[in-house]
Amino acid sequence: MTPPVLRIQRLAHGADLPLPAYQSDAAAGLDLLAAVPADAPVTIAPGGRALVPTGLAIALPPGTEGQVRPRSGLAARHGVTVLNTPGTIDADYRGEVQVVLANFGDAPFAVTRGTRIAQLVVAPVLHVAVTEAETLDETARGAGGFGSTGLHGRT
Repeated sequence: MTPPVLRIQRLAHGADLPLPAYQSDAAAGLDLLAAVPADAPVTIAPGGRALVPTGLAIALPPGTEGQVRPRSGLAARHGVTVLNTPGTIDADYRGEVQVVLANFGDAPFAVTRGTRIAQLVVAPVLHVAVTEAETLDETARGAGGFGSTGLHGRT
């Protein structure tokens, strides 16, 4: 079976960077790279955030979305994560892919040109028909939320 095609346009400020790539055979996400100027890294102070360009515009396959997710190594080692995770890229968006990084660590973090800053997971999207209802069907959980199922689950 032929995989769906993700069309990528390199923008001028990202022309010399590699295209997003899976880093292992079973990886779920394509790594996104920072397209900041080589002579002007973006430094994110502790508690700060920055909108980091990738130098790419994409055309997702119809019926999919792009989910921008954090890289676990950045989070574990530096406290740096994607702020609006997962960020959603709609299939009809054609602007530059940018990543909102936040620094929850205790030291400034420098984003340099080519740094792998996030992952892009392409996932199917289901559109639903919306209908208003007077009541909803009953479930065992009911309206419980925000931890209502417990910290350790059922025993």
